[in-house]
Amino acid sequence: MRVRNQRVAGLGQPWSSHLLLLIPVALIVLITALDIVTPADIVLGPLLVIAPALTAWFAGPWVTSGIGALVVMAQGFAGWRDGLLLSRNVLVEMAALAVLSTVVVAFCVVRDRHRRQLARVRTVAEAAQHVLLWPLPTRLGPLQLACLYLAAEEEAEIGGDLYAAARTDRGARVMIGDVRGKGLPAVGEAALLLGAFREAAHQHASLPQLAAALERSIARYLIDFEPEDEAGERFVTALLLEIPDDEPVVRITNCGHPAPLLLGPDNRVTVPGLDPAPPLGIGLTDPDDHTLDVLPFGPGDTLLLYTDGVIEARDQHGAFYPFAERAAQWADHDPEDLLHQIRRDLIAHTGGRLGDDVALIAIRRTLIPRPGHELGYAIQSHRGPLPLRTTEPSRPPAAD
Repeated sequence: MRVRNQRVAGLGQPWSSHLLLLIPVALIVLITALDIVTPADIVLGPLLVIAPALTAWFAGPWVTSGIGALVVMAQGFAGWRDGLLLSRNVLVEMAALAVLSTVVVAFCVVRDRHRRQLARVRTVAEAAQHVLLWPLPTRLGPLQLACLYLAAEEEAEIGGDLYAAARTDRGARVMIGDVRGKGLPAVGEAALLLGAFREAAHQHASLPQLAAALERSIARYLIDFEPEDEAGERFVTALLLEIPDDEPVVRITNCGHPAPLLLGPDNRVTVPGLDPAPPLGIGLTDPDDHTLDVLPFGPGDTLLLYTDGVIEARDQHGAFYPFAERAAQWADHDPEDLLHQIRRDLIAHTGGRLGDDVALIAIRRTLIPRPGHELGYAIQSHRGPLPLRTTEPSRPPAAD
């Protein structure tokens, strides 16, 4: 979707515009020559309006106005060659071409103004995305990570879907969520939850306690900012994960969010049965209201977290995207390539028209350290692991 727009926008580059400018100029020469050599009862001059209309597709108002002036002069030249320059017909045709060219130039002015406005909106959206959705590190201890965000609105970069990760003393905590609703209220609620998670992830011993802390943060936010006509209707589905370095397991607290996919190295895909609690924002501030599920997660396994924009995506015939089936084809790929394949396949399935925002996180466990040894890796975004020590962790067999 965005690739196609970038290609069209690329036509506005100087070298491309200069080459394309030959097309309307050639049309002016051709139509004028034919108008001169054809019999007097065949009038081709009005066809010259094609030239400025075509120029407006790839050039700005100044170039388009220049082509418009050239069109009027070409019509005058044809009339002069026939000795009819001051005749009523030729003067009317020249005036009509001038008026039509002016209309096309006015269209160019309005279009370019809208383009500049859209560019500013996209710049703000990109800045908001970088502020709110920090890029996840490609490595967290023994974990490889990759993330993907696709906005349903073409001019938007962020909506109500969210994700975050934090490194703790002996593991990693990850969150993915989906705010009910759209627009600025959804973005504001997402920003609140992301900030609360980044702070609370280091302060609470268990995921149920973390979920209760996030619930209290959202409750305080809704008291001040929830619209009266939406009282009690705003909530956030979220999935909280804790992945210890030294155990082949993953702990999950599910707050009304779709369960993740567990991809095995042999291309098997399972959907774990979780015990979900209600979404955040309902008012469950007691940790006992949130359950904790523990699942096996050994070396070579990949967890695929997602929002419902993936499973609710439809093709032109209304068929849902077969997410688990398609993900199984690339279960043995590394996280970045896995998300690349899913992105390409999802856009092909929907024809580039997403009905809702999409967020995806792929997490692969690569190894488990020996008892008494620490992992020799530091967090580094968009690069491989940065070795801090020369200790080499062992690779025990994958857990069943």
